[in-house]
Amino acid sequence: MVTMRDIATRCGVSISAVSLVLNDQHEGRVSGETAERIRQATEELGYLPNLAARGLRTRQTRTLGLLSDGVASVPFSGQMLAGAQSTAWQEEYVLLLVDMAGNPDMEGPAVRSLLQRSVEGLIVAVDYHREVDLPLLPRPVPQVILGGRPREGNADWVVPDERAGARAATRHLIDAGHRRIAFCNLIAPAFAIAESLRREGYEKALTEAGLALDESLVVAASEPNASAAREPARRLLRRSDRPTAVFCFSDRLALGFYQVAAELGLRIPQDLSVVGFDNQQNFAENLYPGLTTVQLPHYQMGVRAAEQAIARLRGDGGDGPTGHLVPCPLVVRDSVTAPCGRPPGTLTARR
Repeated sequence: MVTMRDIATRCGVSISAVSLVLNDQHEGRVSGETAERIRQATEELGYLPNLAARGLRTRQTRTLGLLSDGVASVPFSGQMLAGAQSTAWQEEYVLLLVDMAGNPDMEGPAVRSLLQRSVEGLIVAVDYHREVDLPLLPRPVPQVILGGRPREGNADWVVPDERAGARAATRHLIDAGHRRIAFCNLIAPAFAIAESLRREGYEKALTEAGLALDESLVVAASEPNASAAREPARRLLRRSDRPTAVFCFSDRLALGFYQVAAELGLRIPQDLSVVGFDNQQNFAENLYPGLTTVQLPHYQMGVRAAEQAIARLRGDGGDGPTGHLVPCPLVVRDSVTAPCGRPPGTLTARR
């Protein structure tokens, strides 16, 4: 391993001169010619600074830890990690990742392992919007929950703005001229927060448009997959007064409506307009017709979590724990049109 002593010997200077040059503190103390010789020798010898030793001196390691509860193994959530990694790197921080793969027994050892490597801040990433118990830390470091909210304790958090996303989805159907808009929710304890927020957004859009909520048009699947959506889809689509459009809790539930529509001879979007939620990679765009849906902003959430952790380390993260809502944009494809016999824009809605 090349040391500063090796560089000093190569250049015929003192170790302190090498240190001054490598730390950009040589101005007025080491000549420009000597500084250039030191830099050249550093490159030729392949010298790499000992960041651990530097961290002991400066009390800064410029390292963030990311504790993942299964996120690394969920394809579409990997974008959260990419966003956090990219931002950390741009800010000259290194991101160390430990994925627990759903094993809670790993939490204690994983946290200790990260702290032993002197991480300055900790990001805890979860695979869906839920309350999170903060890990117990033997020493205080800034914590940011990515994708969830702390059940209690002092931590910032970053989540998607699901209420606004659901409102935008329903608004899109209203603006296309639909009055009878169904909502297929998901009733599963694990997704209670998302269920509530997405329904609130649906109802808010109806209220703003002056449309009364028809509870008979609100159905629910018991599992987050297409097969669980098929039975509630049949109940809605076999009605003589069936809805002309449906907003689904997720893209996979929307697939169930695609399947039942085909089974009943209904065309999408001519007979039934459909909007999903999530914009799952390689899924929504490959349905036929392409599914209009709401994007879960995983990458932007990762970026925001890393930014907040670094802001805390710089002392400008705000007073007290802070929650950040990341916008969920609507991704328009081909699954929405005006109801049969009604041109777009015939419904005048209050905004």
